[in-house]
Amino acid sequence: MTTHNSRRDAIKKVATMALASTALSSLANRVSAHENAVGEKLKGKINHSVCAWCYNGIPLEELCKASSEMGIQSIDLLAPNDFATAKKYDLTCAMVASNNKDWGITRGWNRLEHHDPLVEYYEQMIDETANAGFTNLICFSGNRDGLSDEQGIENCATGLKRVISYAEKKKVVLVMELLNSKVDHHDYQCDHTAWGVELCKAIGSDSFKLLYDIYHMQIMEGDVIRTIRENQQYIAHYHTGGVPGRNEIDETQELFYPAIMQAVYDTGFKGFVAQEFVPKRPDKLASLKQAVGICDI
Repeated sequence: MTTHNSRRDAIKKVATMALASTALSSLANRVSAHENAVGEKLKGKINHSVCAWCYNGIPLEELCKASSEMGIQSIDLLAPNDFATAKKYDLTCAMVASNNKDWGITRGWNRLEHHDPLVEYYEQMIDETANAGFTNLICFSGNRDGLSDEQGIENCATGLKRVISYAEKKKVVLVMELLNSKVDHHDYQCDHTAWGVELCKAIGSDSFKLLYDIYHMQIMEGDVIRTIRENQQYIAHYHTGGVPGRNEIDETQELFYPAIMQAVYDTGFKGFVAQEFVPKRPDKLASLKQAVGICDI
């Protein structure tokens, strides 16, 4: 017959064993979670990049180091003097910046009087891009300022054809960004995919393509997935951003990025998708890591 004390000792022994088992299980879970947080590899279907300008408060060296640890392969929109920092962390620059103070988003290729200085500048930047072993160099249409869309395409094609053979020779792609003219870049001419596609057709070279900015094109035209599927041959690069606000790409905004990334992947796209949202949260790098996870289908 078991005594009262014996039963109590047995219960205490079982309880102690149960607590120990729970503690070990909890520790194992924490270790596993930690390993996933710092060591989980990305799936490899999407090539990930990040736009440096969105993290101006973080030194480039720190951004490169953190990006490399996350599995990001590229830093977007770097000037030549920053190439070495990216390469130090085995990162490429999937989209080279155009930082000339006189030529940019508002003053671009759609004006004939801009062509001579733009040709000189872009030949230099094509050399810088090629010498670094990079491929894509950004360019812009410029603002309309009363110019018709038809004339804008004609003028852009006239100017860009002057440098496109040089770009082909150097294996560099000039990539015109699609931007919204409704919220951020009023009067910008290359503000619809159809306009950009017509310009691609007018130039007729694989060394000229489009940067499809998902944030901008959601604002201007929506219908993102169908547009991607139908126009992939003209798209060299993608940028992300939450709509509205251009902030985190999670449940706080209207786009569902996993489906968009699946559509991009399904087209056979081999280029890069760059995060170009401006983090609202204090831990900006945590927001970046979250975004990469969302897009890593």
